[in-house]
Amino acid sequence: QVQVEESGGASVETGGSLRLSCVVSGYTDDSYCVAWFRQTPGKERVGIASIDNDGSTTYADSVQGRFTATQGGPENTLYLQMNSLKPEDTAMYYCVGRSGFCSNNPAHYNYWGQGTQVTVSS
Repeated sequence: QVQVEESGGASVETGGSLRLSCVVSGYTDDSYCVAWFRQTPGKERVGIASIDNDGSTTYADSVQGRFTATQGGPENTLYLQMNSLKPEDTAMYYCVGRSGFCSNNPAHYNYWGQGTQVTVSS
């Protein structure tokens, strides 16, 4: 059974930094994509970053140059380094995974974490 667990959300001030972590366990396919989506109350989930098994990354325009997705460590943990945070980055952040190519459509992802809250105060 595949499990996804993210952590690292917190409250920070504008301009601050956070690093989110995501551990995916029980997944055995060599081809995969892990992505980060975020959601604010009353709005749809929006993809902001992804990384595939080749290490290729993509970013939404809203976070390009400020957020960096990487993977590494003994559990092949996925990280989302978030710098220069803005109040509009406030959201619940979800780590998600799927077999195959990356997609901006949340419906394409089979595996979801519970979410971790990021709050950026002005």
